[in-house]
Amino acid sequence: MTPYSDTIAALQSQGIHSLLTQFCDLHGVAKGKLVPVEGLQEWVEQGAGFAGPSIWGTGLPRFGPRSEYYGRVQLESLQPLPFMLGVARAVCDGFAGGQPLETCSRQLLKAALARLAARGWTLWVGIEPEFFLLQEGEYGRWQLADAQDRLAKPSYDFQSIYRNADFLEEMRSTLVSLGFGLQQIDHEDACGQYEINYRFDDALVAADRYMLFKMVAHAVAQKHGKVFSCMPKPFANAPGSGLHFHLSITDSAGRAVFSDAQGDLGLSPIGHQFAAGLLHHADALSAVCAPTVNSYKRLAVSHSASGTTWSPVWKSYGDNNRTCLVRTVAGRIEWRLPDPSCNVYASIAATLVAGLDGVDQKRVAPKPCEEDLYLRYASGLAMPARLPKNLGDALDALEAATAFTQTLGTPFCQQFIALHRVQWDAYSQQVSEWEMVHYANAF
Repeated sequence: MTPYSDTIAALQSQGIHSLLTQFCDLHGVAKGKLVPVEGLQEWVEQGAGFAGPSIWGTGLPRFGPRSEYYGRVQLESLQPLPFMLGVARAVCDGFAGGQPLETCSRQLLKAALARLAARGWTLWVGIEPEFFLLQEGEYGRWQLADAQDRLAKPSYDFQSIYRNADFLEEMRSTLVSLGFGLQQIDHEDACGQYEINYRFDDALVAADRYMLFKMVAHAVAQKHGKVFSCMPKPFANAPGSGLHFHLSITDSAGRAVFSDAQGDLGLSPIGHQFAAGLLHHADALSAVCAPTVNSYKRLAVSHSASGTTWSPVWKSYGDNNRTCLVRTVAGRIEWRLPDPSCNVYASIAATLVAGLDGVDQKRVAPKPCEEDLYLRYASGLAMPARLPKNLGDALDALEAATAFTQTLGTPFCQQFIALHRVQWDAYSQQVSEWEMVHYANAF
C-alpha cells in the first residue's frame, strides 16, 4: 500500500492504465510522456524524467545533476481524457536538482500568485480562445478547412456553423465532459475563424484549463481532417485571433478589488492603478503576450476584408471600448494584448506583475478613451502611443525593463529573450515573395 493506492484504484476502476505527464515548454506548447498509473507515487514525489536540453527554454545543461527535467504530477489535476482511451492527464510542475525550475512557466505563474496571496488577494481570469480551422493544401500551402466559408462579413455565420457542426459538437461534448462551463460558440470576424468561451476560474486553474482546451482542439480537429491553428494572423486581409484575458481580483473577504459602481468606468482606484501598470509596461508585455513574428501582423493598423478589426494597437483604455488595449467592463479589466501563440502561464504572470506594479507605484492611467480609435486614426488626428511594430522592438523593450524582468523572473526572461531573438533574426534574413514582386526588376 502507498499513500496513493486509493487514487490509483479509482483511476483503474475508470479504465485508466496510463498518465500523460503533461507540462508546457517556453513556447506554450503541451509536452509530456505516457507513464503507468501504478507508479503514481514516484510521479508525484520525484517526477517523470525528461532530458532537460530537449525541451525549449529550460536552460538546463547536457550533463550533471541538473540536466534532467522532472515533471512532478499535481494530484488535483488528474483527469481522464475522453479522446485518449485509458489515459488520464496529469499536469506537472518543472523541477531540476530537486528544486522548482525557475524557467518553468507554470512555476513562474505560481511564484507570482504566491506574492499576490501574501496580500490576501486572489486573481481570477477568464480566457477567450479564438482560432482558425485550416488544412494543408497543394504544394504545402495552408488554406481554410472550409472552402465555402468566404462571406465578406462572416461574423456569426450560420451556414459555416452548420457545415462544421460535427467538429463543433464534438468540441462541445468533450469540453463539457471535462468540466468546462461553456458559455458560447460562435463564428468570428474572419473566414474560418471561431471562438469558444467558457467560465472563468482562479488564475492557475484557468491557465491549466486553457492548455487542456488546446489539447482537445488539436485532437478533435485532427479527427475531423482539420488543423486547429493558434497562428495569430494567417491571412493578411482578414482579422487575426486574440486571446483576451478578463481579469478581476478578490480580497480575503471575497470583495471585488477592482470594482466600484460609483467610480469612473466602474473601477476602484486600485483598478485604475492596475490598468495604468498594464499600459506603462505594455511594450515589454508585448514580447511575452505577442511572442511571434506573426503576432505583429495582428497588432497593426490594417484594412480588414470584413470591414471590422478589433486589433488593440494603441496604449489606451476605455469603458467597453474594443479599440483600446485595456477595456473596462462590469468592474473588471479586459486585457486585449495576448494572442493564442503565447505561453499562457507566462503571459498571466507578466500581466499580474505589471498590474501590481501599477498599484504599488500608484501609477496614473491616461484619460479614458471615449471614441473609436480607428476612426480617429483615419481622420489624421494625433493618436495615443502605439505598441511595438515588430517582435524585435518588443524584445528590446522587455530586455530594457530590468526591474520588471527581475520581479517576473530573470532566468525565465533570459531564456525567453534569447530564444525569441533567434526567431526574429531568422525571420529578418528571409526574402519574401512581396520583396521579389516589388524589387526584383524595380531598379
